[in-house]
Order: sequence, then C-alpha cells, then structure tokens
Amino acid sequence: MSGDGGARIRCAQEADAAVIARVHMASRSAAMPYLPPQKRDHEQVTRWVRDVLFVECRVWVAVCDAEVVGYAALDGDMLEHLYLRPDVRRRGVGTLLLDEVRRHSPDGVSLHVFQRNTAARAFYERHGFTVVEAGDGSGNMENLPDLTLRWTPEGTRR
Repeated sequence: MSGDGGARIRCAQEADAAVIARVHMASRSAAMPYLPPQKRDHEQVTRWVRDVLFVECRVWVAVCDAEVVGYAALDGDMLEHLYLRPDVRRRGVGTLLLDEVRRHSPDGVSLHVFQRNTAARAFYERHGFTVVEAGDGSGNMENLPDLTLRWTPEGTRR
C-alpha cells in the first residue's frame, strides 16, 4: 500500500461503533504496551463509543477498501482520540484524520499524549504540534506522565 492507501475520511455513524471499539483496543495494546491490560471487553468499549464518544465528540473514521481502519474524536478544540489499526500505521492514514480534525478547528487543536508514547509524539511534532505543558500523570486515569501539545494555524499564533 502506498501513500494513504486509498483511504478516505467520513463522519462516523452509529453502525461504526463496534469497529471503532476494535480499532481503539488493538491500537492501544500495540502502540502502548506499557499501559495496564484493558479491563473493558469489546462490548463495553463499543457501548462507550456509542454512549460517550459519539455524544461528547465529533468523530471521523478513515475507511480503506470499505473497512474502518482508524478514527479521530474531537471535543471542542481538544483531540481526544486518534487511533489507527496497527497494520495501517505509517501509511498516511493518521495524517488524513489529523488534517480533517484541523479543518474543523480553525483556531488550533490541543491534545494529551503520554510522555512514553514516542511514536505519537514524533507524529504530532512532524505535524507542527509543540509541547505547552508537562504533567506528572495525576491528571489521567493511567497515572502516567503526559504532555499537552498544541497546534495553531500559521498567522494565528499568539
């Protein structure tokens, strides 16, 4: 697969909840092996996607060959989630999702990332995000040191 692998971005639909849950679980375990084992099963994560994520956030999915391979969730100007199926990483799909999020955030986007998640940090830094705050982990469920990153469009930097 070259470039973005023919992926396209569309708004998530209720019918996507179960596959978004699968992407979420697979991505977290592959990209962040230092996290404690997932306590919620697929059905519980699907319920969270449907009842919390879809209610609180604008959600987009990346679709490749009719399969959802990634998703992004935006709450205001906070990128709450951007996850890809592990087999589609480094193919431009994350960039497509991030570009969609930025189109819907004309004043900029913030996000939190674990300090240990060096691959995600490098991805966001390549896309112009900078560290605005370092946390000791007391502000997240996993109690792991994290960073707050921010991207602001050219011309609107303060």
